[in-house]
Amino acid sequence: MSHLLNPHQWVAAHADYLYAYAITRVNDDDQAKDLVQETFLAALQKTGGFEGRSSERTWLTAILKNKIIDVYRKKSSGLRSSEVKEAEEEQNSFFDEETGHWLKEYGPREIGIEDKDHIVSKEFEHILTKCLQKLPVLWKSVFTMKHIDEETTDTICAELKVTPSNFWVIIHRAKLNLRACLQKNWI
Repeated sequence: MSHLLNPHQWVAAHADYLYAYAITRVNDDDQAKDLVQETFLAALQKTGGFEGRSSERTWLTAILKNKIIDVYRKKSSGLRSSEVKEAEEEQNSFFDEETGHWLKEYGPREIGIEDKDHIVSKEFEHILTKCLQKLPVLWKSVFTMKHIDEETTDTICAELKVTPSNFWVIIHRAKLNLRACLQKNWI
């Protein structure tokens, strides 16, 4: 076991941080807790591979991140095509069929997230989380990896096994649906 690691202190030192990281990405309390436990177990098995080029927390977070990507991959492989079709059909109602322009009621509007009020920010985060949960699993995974985890397009495509052109279609549709949901529930 590497002398740079202190597994006896992992829970006290890192569990809350890792849980907060996981819950924002999987939005499921039990699954987030399980992922943190799995991270600790995997880290214990890999202590010999820790070279000390990063902090203990960074190393544990990298392990957790890989576990979260595995969850995304597993969920997206079981994506029901009816779930995607339903979301696409809802999206088609945003535009005028003849002109392709936004319908007035669905056009972009300011949603007021520029407000720095902490309570308003918490309310917005709650609504955004609910809107994310309404997305098809693959769309949510792509959006989360791109805009929360700030992964590169190449990494997302490789991890979730989607083509770059499919990635851009998914991210566009996810953004449209999120905006519509936010406009409906936030404004």
